Amino acid sequence: MPCYSRIRDLREDSDKTQQEVADYLGTSSQHYGKYELGRAEIPFERAIMLAKYYNVSLDYIAGLTNNKKGLPPEGLTDKQQEIIRLLSGLSSEEKKDLAGIFRAILGELER
Repeated sequence: MPCYSRIRDLREDSDKTQQEVADYLGTSSQHYGKYELGRAEIPFERAIMLAKYYNVSLDYIAGLTNNKKGLPPEGLTDKQQEIIRLLSGLSSEEKKDLAGIFRAILGELER
């Protein structure tokens, strides 16, 4: 049976108790604790709920990648993947500012 140590790490990083996460999932804290220890398999629906709760990918929870946002898209160069990684680290406000800059540049190119 798989061990989902990542969900424990995510919970601890978020300063949540097992009871808080269990309440969100609609289960008992004892049963949720079994998920963290790998003594019970996480139902797919609950894995999706956890991914949304922590804003990470299912790939990350499953241990398929160390990238919290998931596996990189196929066919991208290392440089393109680096740009995506850098952009994903921006705040919402920085992303809005950057989008405005791109729109201005594209507007100039269309002239």
